[in-house]
Amino acid sequence: MSAPEAGFGRTRPRARARARSPGRGLVRTGAAILVAVAAAAILAPLIAGWGPTEIDVLNFLEPPGPGHPFGTDANGMDVFSRTLHAARLDLGVAVAAVTIAVICGTGFGLAVGYAGGWADELAMRTLDIVQAIPVFVLALTVAAVFGTSLVTLTIALGLINAAPYARLMRSEVRALREHTFIEAAECAGNSRASLLFRHLLPNALTPVLVIAPLNCGWVILMLAGLSFVGLGVQVPQAEWGAMISAGAGDIVGGRWWTTVFPGLALFLTVLGFNLLGEGLQARAGRR
Repeated sequence: MSAPEAGFGRTRPRARARARSPGRGLVRTGAAILVAVAAAAILAPLIAGWGPTEIDVLNFLEPPGPGHPFGTDANGMDVFSRTLHAARLDLGVAVAAVTIAVICGTGFGLAVGYAGGWADELAMRTLDIVQAIPVFVLALTVAAVFGTSLVTLTIALGLINAAPYARLMRSEVRALREHTFIEAAECAGNSRASLLFRHLLPNALTPVLVIAPLNCGWVILMLAGLSFVGLGVQVPQAEWGAMISAGAGDIVGGRWWTTVFPGLALFLTVLGFNLLGEGLQARAGRR
């Protein structure tokens, strides 16, 4: 065998392995972006030379430079420090809200999917009504009625995003109930709790966990949107949407840094979650 043929023969198993692992590149890229954002958020007090609400009284709307890498905003606060500290808030709210959505949605979907009958039908019609309302409009309504505290926003965003998980879990449970291993577990005398949490939930959970990263990106966008219109996190607390809103008027005067840097951070974080979610979906689809 010639050298080129030998080399080709050696690389073919690797090529086949890559072909059998769809979405691996997306998962790695998305995870790398999110790890970088999370690291910057955790190390923000060490990386940034200023506090997120500390005011430099001598430099208002200072352009990016040695003392302020991302410049300062109209209040004299360091944009670099605020951008890094905002990652803590946005990532924390996203993870907490999606955790609430997964727990509430999967629990509800598991119960009604197993129960079936009129309870299942009533639950699905209720979810139809909830999902008929645009999610952001529902978030605006909840924020306007119940206030804009961080705990309230997190719980509201979690409950608002629970409906898709409930519907997905319900459909998975309904399909799994027809499998023989569930019938065998029932015939073996397993309790209802054992059937739900030992046999049904673990086998139905994979699709739910696959879409969770995508949902994290949407939650961050919703939080930024609420803050942008004044119904989310309020200045001086560091949050990307609030920073973009506060600096929107500065662009007209050429002071672009007050909005561009938090906007880029928001874009990269949502991109990371989307790439991770798309990669996980591609890999789950091939199994």
